Amino acid sequence: MYEALLKATPEYQKIAASFAKPGPAALFGLPPAGRALLYAALQKDLGRVLCIVTPGEAEATHFADDLKALGLSAAVFPPRDFMLRPVEGAGREYEYRRLSVLGSLAGGRLNAVCVPAEALLQYTVPRDEFLKNTLTLKPGMVYNREGLVARLFAAGYVRRSQVDGPGQFSVRGDIVDIYAPDMRQPARVEYWDDEIDSISSFDLLTQRRDSALDKIYLSPAREVLFGDTAETAEALRAAIKKARGRHRTALEKATEADLAQLDSGLMPEAMDKYYGLRYPDPATLLDHLDAPLFILDEVGGIRDAQKATEFRRSEELTGLLEEGVLCPGLDVLYQTMDDLAASAQKQSTLLCENFLRGMNEFKLKDLINAEAFAAPNWNGDLASLREDLDPLIAQGYAVTLFSGTPKGAAALTRDLADKGYSVSMSRDVRPTKGIVQVLPGHLTAGCTFPFAHAAVLSSRRHGLEEETAAETKKRKKNKNALSSLSDIKPGDYVVHQSHGIGMYAGIQRLEVQGATKDYLKVQYSGSDVLYVPVTQLDLLSRYTAPGDEEKVKLAKLGGAEWQRTRAKVKKATEEMAQELIELYARRRQATGYAFPPDGDWQRDFETRFDYDETDDQLNATAEIKQDMEKGYPMDRLLCGDVGVGKTEVALRAAFKCVMGGKQCAILAPTTLLAWQHYNTILSRMEAFPVKVEMMSRFRTAKQQKETLRGLQSGSVDIVVGTHRLLSKDVKFHDLGLVIIDEEQRFGVKHKEKLKENFIGVDMLTLSATPIPRTLNMAMSGIRDLSTIEQPPIERQPVETFVLEYNDVILAEAMKKELARGGQVYYLHNRVDNIEACAAHVSKLVPGARIGIAHGKMTEEKLNPVWQHLLNGEIDILVCTTLIETGIDVRNCNTLIIEDADRMGLAQLYQIRGRVGRSGRKAYAYFTFRRDKTLTDIAQKRLSAIREFTAFGSGFRIAMRICKFAVQAVFWATASTATWRPWATTST
Repeated sequence: MYEALLKATPEYQKIAASFAKPGPAALFGLPPAGRALLYAALQKDLGRVLCIVTPGEAEATHFADDLKALGLSAAVFPPRDFMLRPVEGAGREYEYRRLSVLGSLAGGRLNAVCVPAEALLQYTVPRDEFLKNTLTLKPGMVYNREGLVARLFAAGYVRRSQVDGPGQFSVRGDIVDIYAPDMRQPARVEYWDDEIDSISSFDLLTQRRDSALDKIYLSPAREVLFGDTAETAEALRAAIKKARGRHRTALEKATEADLAQLDSGLMPEAMDKYYGLRYPDPATLLDHLDAPLFILDEVGGIRDAQKATEFRRSEELTGLLEEGVLCPGLDVLYQTMDDLAASAQKQSTLLCENFLRGMNEFKLKDLINAEAFAAPNWNGDLASLREDLDPLIAQGYAVTLFSGTPKGAAALTRDLADKGYSVSMSRDVRPTKGIVQVLPGHLTAGCTFPFAHAAVLSSRRHGLEEETAAETKKRKKNKNALSSLSDIKPGDYVVHQSHGIGMYAGIQRLEVQGATKDYLKVQYSGSDVLYVPVTQLDLLSRYTAPGDEEKVKLAKLGGAEWQRTRAKVKKATEEMAQELIELYARRRQATGYAFPPDGDWQRDFETRFDYDETDDQLNATAEIKQDMEKGYPMDRLLCGDVGVGKTEVALRAAFKCVMGGKQCAILAPTTLLAWQHYNTILSRMEAFPVKVEMMSRFRTAKQQKETLRGLQSGSVDIVVGTHRLLSKDVKFHDLGLVIIDEEQRFGVKHKEKLKENFIGVDMLTLSATPIPRTLNMAMSGIRDLSTIEQPPIERQPVETFVLEYNDVILAEAMKKELARGGQVYYLHNRVDNIEACAAHVSKLVPGARIGIAHGKMTEEKLNPVWQHLLNGEIDILVCTTLIETGIDVRNCNTLIIEDADRMGLAQLYQIRGRVGRSGRKAYAYFTFRRDKTLTDIAQKRLSAIREFTAFGSGFRIAMRICKFAVQAVFWATASTATWRPWATTST
């Protein structure tokens, strides 16, 4: 409706007419929310793709979200850091996101691209190269499998034994699994000879097929495409041959290490520096667009951001040139602000600013003023909404109101109609004075357009979208995630569900009943052989029992030994299940407290949250509240990545507990995390009459005695503490809820003691990577499970690098972080020489303010360190794994870990979550010692942490750990008489 009113105004018509010919026009007066509404109307009216350039990624993300709410398909094209130095491995999350956008543009699936100026001015793969390396596959199509593999290598895909993420493919007999960067789910291509028999999507966790697909588009997986290693080496040598004099010498030095790696058959990670050699005619995102609606939003902000970016890049490239990592000709990677101004002259361009500012670098063809005003979001209270609506309607405005879910929109429509407003839920309602149009959805903010007599208002995000809720339910139905298939190679021991332990002997092609297909050959005891069709691959799993594999006894086909083993394991499983079920049945049968429904104070507390909740947070909160309002004790696991908002969900449960007249205990594994939770709760609940205390070594004996008296008398509502809360002298007046944070850090005895002490009390457990036993019980339904996978709106994945320790690279990383006003965690996990390490770091980054923190420091020494860090008075904190549990410093966005190969997968993942907790891009460098031979386990661990960069990966990591633990216990049981998995898997 607002669009029709806008289009009828002279201001809009002047703006639309400016896109009829090249050159920039300037628009002033519209706030950001109003500009998003205008851009959506222009795209629908003119039918051309929007290209909105912003100062940073946060602004681009806001525009993309608003355009999606307004019915457009929109995406963010992010900037990335080119890999120019040699590293062992690096996450490619940002490169895949860029390629995904290019693929969607090539397929005509986008109406709008929102791009930070830094990303627009970075070179990318040219359009003709992108299209040349894009492939469409359909069932029934004849396409040689070997040809497909060669095509995937040429397009930059990496071959893996099992597909774990984008940019990968795997081949198992007649099955080729592929995960293109722009796919929502990976695809499985099954062959019948050279014909594609079927194509289907499959689940990344279970590796099981989901639904059939009519066709798939395979776009490139790299922006710099050379082909295979031999072709790449040939191209580099050809470039060296063409060079002359000093340039040739410099080029030989810059390519020496990479050529050695290529000659050994390995593709170097840092191929971005050869962009200029590979593509003589460089290209940017604009080259992938045909006559776009080119918009520079906040030109002054873009100019300032680019000035800082170009200065940083200049310093970086100068250092690389001086070191010989680059040479002239290999530094062709970026455009400048001057190039952006030239592009604005060539395209049909709109320059937007809220206020009139100088634009001397542009030759303006028109100047347009359209004054509008931002309208803040309303919090769901009908009375406050009416206070906003009534003046607008009195002035003859037509109002469009975005109100969350479809159910919420229907309810609001009824409420407003009951109050006498003229309301409609139709998207095609005819705009008239005083009418209120109610639609589902959310915007960043609303806007009033006086020149159009139109207003758009939006609610705060306070409920789940029905579509998202349905997807969440669908995801939770997947309880077979522990059955993901382990990959096998000839010589590995495998287990067939029906026939037992055998030795995998490779793939063999056989003709059976006139059909030639691939079969897995499995050798059993004696000369017995079993051929398993590759389509039944899920019947096999890898034998993973601990111990000497030379003593493994192969099963005999047709014998009864395997059936006896299965019966033995089944009996032990049933005994274990019975014990666990009895334990949890006692809790379920115990008389709990049914908390009352939410009141006004609860709603007020939740609306005071400073950020927009994600749908996953809202869903988890609703599930926890439903449990608390039942008459039996809650026992729920809340699983979510570090930094996705588990603490806020827990605080809402704690507040509900206090509002119900009960006490709440929050248990944290470390003094530091307890101290941080204590301060967070004080800040969140300062407007309410809630008394909060803490029990830890940060409290004096006198303070602890006062807290104990308050807990027993009932004057203390919430207590935060460490293991101290489990002491015998801690007695509660009326405890209603226990929250355990970082569950994986507590021992079994501590948790079982809690269960015994508080049989009738609600229990909420928080973890990013729960231990196998906890996860197994949740997945099997013994415990309830809620998951949070969505990151906060502005959060970005952490760019991860795995490399040999290198002073030059790490010094550059730290200097780069400090140059943008950030702080650094430098993890050195040895207390005995941590001061020497700090001195070394000080030499690497002269002038940096260095702090030290480790677990052996006293409270008096440790407290000031955290305070200085939070106040920005420490630039680089040299620390131990002390930072693992929950410390939240939003300005720390670079993490360096020494000897990362000596740490566990879940621990590395947890520590990486200490950075990237704001809207700023973060970096993690996992290093290992020079010339050190990594164990197979360490290599797999570091590979996994590099690959699992997407949000929600904590759950996948826990699944992987759980899978290995369950398999080890299962096969150990086959040779032991007693099975006690809770004693084996909970360490």
